[in-house]
Amino acid sequence: MKRFVLLDTTPIPDNGGALCLFEYGEDFVIKIQGGDGGQLMNTRMHGSEDALAEIPCRKVAARAQPRVLIGGLGMGFTLASALKHLGKNAEVLVAELVPGVIEWNRGPLGEKAGNPMLDPRAKVLHEDVALVLKAEPQGFDAIMLDVDNGPEGLTQRANNWLYSSGGLNACARALRPKGILAVWSASADKKFSEKLGKAGFKAEEVQVYAHGNKGTRHTIWIAVKI
Repeated sequence: MKRFVLLDTTPIPDNGGALCLFEYGEDFVIKIQGGDGGQLMNTRMHGSEDALAEIPCRKVAARAQPRVLIGGLGMGFTLASALKHLGKNAEVLVAELVPGVIEWNRGPLGEKAGNPMLDPRAKVLHEDVALVLKAEPQGFDAIMLDVDNGPEGLTQRANNWLYSSGGLNACARALRPKGILAVWSASADKKFSEKLGKAGFKAEEVQVYAHGNKGTRHTIWIAVKI
């Protein structure tokens, strides 16, 4: 019988909480310490994380030397998907705030996602994605955000800024002409779609399966800079 085996715990900066990495049979699971026992992510169900990168990267792959930014490393599946759907001249920058998550992807999680951090096109920074956005005006062809459970910040209140009008305006400034912002969420949010429009994006709300073609579905906003 499978059971959860705690492998490691890492603090969430400026939060006071922590993330826990568990082994569950052949899979790995990340949970919030002291939470309701719910899973933030696991290595078996990552279809929506794959789609978060596949949809925008397919749209910008033909551009000359496309450069994309991923907010949140997670279990590495979004990074792996971005690399899969971009050519050899692309650059994929990942901003991850929790150093322990980076170490987990160098260790037990890396193999599950195909070790995307070893790809020379990938660069992973221990940094707040908000700071990267502000520092690089018109620096990216696409931006993919998966730093929390969606517009309602779960793991860190500071993440709420990214989904605010100020954060979305910063994303627009960091994108090149006709750049694409993709945002992952565990659930739909009509008000967030309206915020994207006010920030200068033409947005589409896409529903994708977490695993396979049935069961739980997540929301991805695909927003093109007008």
